[in-house]
Amino acid sequence: MKDWYNQIPFLSKKMQIQYIDTHSHLYEPEFDNDRPEAMARAARAGVERLLLPAIDRESYERMFEMCRHYPNRCFPMMGLHPTSVNENPAWREDLELVREYLKNPPVERFYGVGEIGLDLYWSSDYRNEQMEAFAEQIELSLQYNLPIAVHTRSAWTEMCEVIEGFRGRGVRGVFHAFSDGVESYARLRECGDFMFGIGGVVTFKKSPLAEVVREIPLEELLLETDCPYLTPVPFRGQRNESAYVPYICEKIAEIKGISIGEVATQTTANAERMFLND
Repeated sequence: MKDWYNQIPFLSKKMQIQYIDTHSHLYEPEFDNDRPEAMARAARAGVERLLLPAIDRESYERMFEMCRHYPNRCFPMMGLHPTSVNENPAWREDLELVREYLKNPPVERFYGVGEIGLDLYWSSDYRNEQMEAFAEQIELSLQYNLPIAVHTRSAWTEMCEVIEGFRGRGVRGVFHAFSDGVESYARLRECGDFMFGIGGVVTFKKSPLAEVVREIPLEELLLETDCPYLTPVPFRGQRNESAYVPYICEKIAEIKGISIGEVATQTTANAERMFLND
């Protein structure tokens, strides 16, 4: 592999600029052949810390093992992804496993309840089951005083309705890969202490997300990759990885007309406040 990481914006300033990838699935099989190298590339790009949202029982142990191997760099969450509810007759048993892990963590601790939410893109047949699983996991986040990491796809109306039902109860967290408009942003922001995760989609040509990012205060934004998915330009079409966070930071700085350092510093502080404060 060519030393493409030398092209990452502002790499020469990596000792001054540090990032947190607030949504990375670097434990997934796509990285089995070069996970240590991907972690090294992330570090060279200034991405020292990664938040790892869970998916389902098929991948939990992979996530745990990565966190054990990279302590102080990888920070796990626990949850059941909405698409793992679909066509799964045992989803309630899987939800009980989430509950058990939160009660008795097999790692030092969890830093959030996620990745949870609603995804009606593939099918709306399991809408009710997804909404039940989502609501139950929000309740778990309140029980354990943890932030939530929320996945939403083709379900923004339903998402707003669920979150509004928890208004005033202290729910907090991030809407991962936020992709809806300013109206949904305003509705959700009124319901709790929420931030909005921005990933590679913001770098796409003519992305409507740019206008939304312009309206969201920097104090409410988080940087994320969702790797191996949603790869930013100039690597779109290839596997995403945590080392690409600086490209997202650069685009947000361009949109807002401020420095890269300002975006990096504030979004890192945002992630620390929401997820990494003891």
